[in-house]
Amino acid sequence: MMKNYAALLGEWLTEDPFYERIFQGIRHHRLKASLSSKGNGWLAGVPFAQRAAEILGLEAVWKKTSGVAVEKGEEIAQFVGMPQQIVKIENLVIGLISKPSGIATAAQKAQKAAGGKIRLVSGGWKKHPFLIKELIWEAVAAGGLAHRIVDEPFIYLDKNYVRIFGGISQALKAASSSFIKVIQLRGEFSPIAEEALEAIASGAQVLMVDTGSRRDLDEVLKVLKKKKNPAQVRLAFAGGIRLKDIPLLAGKGVDILDIGAAILDAPWLDLTYDVTPE
Repeated sequence: MMKNYAALLGEWLTEDPFYERIFQGIRHHRLKASLSSKGNGWLAGVPFAQRAAEILGLEAVWKKTSGVAVEKGEEIAQFVGMPQQIVKIENLVIGLISKPSGIATAAQKAQKAAGGKIRLVSGGWKKHPFLIKELIWEAVAAGGLAHRIVDEPFIYLDKNYVRIFGGISQALKAASSSFIKVIQLRGEFSPIAEEALEAIASGAQVLMVDTGSRRDLDEVLKVLKKKKNPAQVRLAFAGGIRLKDIPLLAGKGVDILDIGAAILDAPWLDLTYDVTPE
């Protein structure tokens, strides 16, 4: 973890003549800075910020870590170093914690809304640019959400696999039986209830209704109530889910909710970084 991040960070932190010139007269002064939260939230990104402080050679005392709550005005970390170090870390540490903490905060709100009744996933982290993918992954985990639809080894047959193989049953037949088979249902080849029946008959173990349509979800729920053994087939739902939708969906009989934008596009947690001479 953080291998690519560390290499990139090292490039970002190469010497800049600007800092040498502006701080020439006070380059050996020791300064202290404090990072605090300007709001209530849930922290993430701290391991990445810790690594940045280490690379810069700062003395750092971390009062909080990823996966814990922080309240308005609470101190997250203290830094001690020379002016160039203290100035360089500001944007790095805010950027590495603020956005991830916004994601983690939304994830925690989602968990509370679900009340432990349903599995919550935010699988969209993997579609982020690879340079920040690990940061988003850590934020989702810090907020308590899963990264995968199921914990077991699985193969996810999305709409493009279904199109390539020419249908639901064909795609499922091509998949190895040594993995949990997850199939995306969109009602493209036949009405979505019929696709659900076909998927169950063809050995699907997780049905993913990925249309965001409550009508589609209700149609598949009807099928499952009539046909499935709950231990054999699970139902997942995705598409435009808002945090306020979670309690109702959790009570419908859905097993898994995959939440994208409501988690990953959450507002940043506002932080403040303040310097004081030591």
